[in-house]
Parts: sequence; C-alpha cells; structure tokens
Amino acid sequence: MEPLLSLSHLVKHYATQKAVDDISFDIQKGSIFGLLGPNGAGKTTLLRMITGIFYPDGGTIQLDGKHFDPLLDIREIGYMPEERGLYKKMKIGEQALYLAQLRGLSKADAMEKIKYWFEKFEMQSWWNKKVEDLSKGMSQKLQFVITVLHEPKLIILDEPFSGLDPLNANLIKDEIYNLAKKGSTIIFSTHRMEQVEEICDHIVLVNLGKKILDGTVADIKQQFKEYIFAIETNHPEMIKDNTLFSIIDKADKNPNKVLVKLSHAVASNEVLKYLIEQQIPIISYNEVLPSLNDIFIQLVEDTHAKARAFQNIK
Repeated sequence: MEPLLSLSHLVKHYATQKAVDDISFDIQKGSIFGLLGPNGAGKTTLLRMITGIFYPDGGTIQLDGKHFDPLLDIREIGYMPEERGLYKKMKIGEQALYLAQLRGLSKADAMEKIKYWFEKFEMQSWWNKKVEDLSKGMSQKLQFVITVLHEPKLIILDEPFSGLDPLNANLIKDEIYNLAKKGSTIIFSTHRMEQVEEICDHIVLVNLGKKILDGTVADIKQQFKEYIFAIETNHPEMIKDNTLFSIIDKADKNPNKVLVKLSHAVASNEVLKYLIEQQIPIISYNEVLPSLNDIFIQLVEDTHAKARAFQNIK
C-alpha cells in the first residue's frame, strides 16, 4: 500500500541547533500514527513542516504520492495544535463557518457539516457563545470539530485529550476510530503513553531531533520484551528459583501471582512443562510485555546518556 505521507531525510535548523536531524518515515493511509517524544525533541517542528507552517532546510515531504505544496495541499490537512488557535471574542458558530469556508467548503456545505457535528457533540446551544466563555474541555471539543469539519485526508491532533473529562475523552476517541475507518489518516501526538498504546497502530519516537524508534506498537513491545512471565496459582509458595527461571521482586496487587524472569535461551513452554511436572496448580500463565511508557523512558534516557558521552569526548 502506498503511504499517504512520506518524509525523507528532513532537516530543520534553528541558528546552530538542529531541531530535526535527518528524519524519515512513512504513514500508511487509514492508520492512527503516534508521534512521540519528550519536550524539545523536535515533534512540534516536524508537525509544523508537515502542515507547511515551516519549510524544511533539507529533505522532502510527499503527500498522497506527490510533492507536498503547502499552498495547494493545506486543504487536505486538518491540524489541531497544542496551543489552541481560536478567536476568543468571536461567536462560535460564526467562527466554525468562517474556518470551514477558509478550508474550501461552500457556505451551504459548511452549514450542513457544522450542524452534523454540533448535534453529534451536543453543541447546538453554543452557536452564539464566544470562545472566551467556554471551559477548556468545551474549547477542546470545538477545536476538534473545526479540525475535522472539512473532511481532510490527513488529521493532526496534538494533545487532543488535554482538559477533557473521561466522558468527552471517550467521545473524541470514538470519533478518531470512526474517522480512521472512513479512510482518514491520523497523526496523534501526546505525552500520554497509555493513550498511545490504546489508540495507535504505529509509532515513531524522536529525541534530540533524531528518530530513535519506528514500528507497530505490537512489534516494539516484542522487541523490548524482557522474558518476564506472570504465574498465577493458589500455592505461590511452591514456586522457587531454579535453572529455568528466577523470581523477580516486583510488587503486584494479586498475592497469588508470581513474576519470574526466564533464564537465557529457555522457552516459555519448558517453564510450563516444569510447573506441571512439579504439580503446581496453575490458574494462568502469561508473558508480561513492557509498557510503551517503560520503553519510552529507557530509550530517552539512553539517548541523553550517549549525547553526554559524545560531548565529553569532544
């Protein structure tokens, strides 16, 4: 399948600093793609190049198989920045209509789509309110609607759940899934790893301007697994250290669950066979994969350590 968005060797400088340093990746059509990284990693600069706000100093961007032209292609993109860009003194209905027309919709089409989304999100009574009168969560819903109103091919959401209560967060999450099912491609940028794990198909992690991880969520978790298994039994005292595995000291709310780390080159089936031979009654036996949050912290700390070591050598 041809990617919707393809970045090739992108570079962006600020004075002597490389904010983005030779980053390449593809985003497939209809995917929910996570762009991750700590503050100052280069995420925002990447997003601003993808939306045409910044021009790259090097490299290329292709949108739907063609060279990206910010002036011509901007209507194919919906961007919800972390710093919300709504006019505080303007009435909400007028603002939605104005921005929809700015993105190429006729007044009739814009009104039809605004009505659909306002009803869906129970915002009908907001039409004559001003943005400054809205709570942060209400502003967030409005910004999301304005971002997707013109049905762009590429939707970029930077911290879309910030300020939302759980009910409205689920509402937005459901719409993200629906938009992807209908063919929209979504870039989701956040610091909340549990949201990424739940929503995204594929992720890229950037730090210090470089790409340090690229893959599907499932593949990445397999790549960083530590061969830790959870054994649940009514007799945890029967499980002892042996040549196949060692018990690891990790807190768990379930007193009947024992976490073990397999020895080098030991297959999980060997451990299961051993437990059965020892007549240990097993309720469950599952591999424990690292969370994206654990992987994120490990890789970011490693990157910073390498950068410090390089500076010391110089």
